[in-house]
Amino acid sequence: MNEFLFITWNPNEGIGPFRWYGLCWLIGLALAYLVVKRLYKEQKIKDELFDPLFIYCFIGILLGARLGHCIFYEPDHFLTSGKGFVEMFLPIRFLADGGWKYTGFQGLASHGGTLGLIIALWLYVKKTKLSIWRVLDNIAIATGTTACFIRLGNLMNSEIIGKVTDVPWAFVFERVDMLPRHPGQLYEAIAYGLLFFVMWMLHKRMPEKIGTGWYFGFCLTYIFTFRFFIEYTKEIQEAFEASMPLDMGQLLSIPFVVVGIACMARSKRVTG
Repeated sequence: MNEFLFITWNPNEGIGPFRWYGLCWLIGLALAYLVVKRLYKEQKIKDELFDPLFIYCFIGILLGARLGHCIFYEPDHFLTSGKGFVEMFLPIRFLADGGWKYTGFQGLASHGGTLGLIIALWLYVKKTKLSIWRVLDNIAIATGTTACFIRLGNLMNSEIIGKVTDVPWAFVFERVDMLPRHPGQLYEAIAYGLLFFVMWMLHKRMPEKIGTGWYFGFCLTYIFTFRFFIEYTKEIQEAFEASMPLDMGQLLSIPFVVVGIACMARSKRVTG
């Protein structure tokens, strides 16, 4: 009976020359840009200190996400040859006949993107002399918007698919197979969209916590706790994960949850 409720999923590749994943990335970053700009204005931080923030974040997220995927998920391909090393940084794939083709960056890891963002923000505060905790909290409040649209991009691309299921809201990803699967991308997109609205309401009620690291800690704890458990509904991304008790996404989530809890505990001592 459930098969009549399954959602058959096979959207077009994009709008004109623009692919859905890239569009979703840009929309997510643009929304985060507007949110953080609003927060800086509320906190009376000078515009010239905000201006370089987007560049730092964009480069940090993209580079971190790309390296994270290559190192954690496909080290045998990217770290064992000169061509693989080049492919880490250029959106191409070398062909067996000696040529190459443009592929875009196929493989971006959210854990690496988070780490890259943190490093980029550290460099940003070194330049601007702003408080690292204030900057991290402001970015954390806006993070849900970008995370939500990135996962919507994965959904549009029919990638990071869920396990086979008979739940009535299952998606049949025609580009993958004709089996009903958990829409894990949609689960995450909804969770991260909810995170943004929760964070926005909390910052209105507790503006004094901005700069203590509480919002940053809450963001890490929420996202990566959810990510740990949602992995049980998703297919593994690489074959080597099949023999592991926890998949790579779960293993990489644990340190972020620990750091998040530590940051929240620290914020209580600061405001104490």
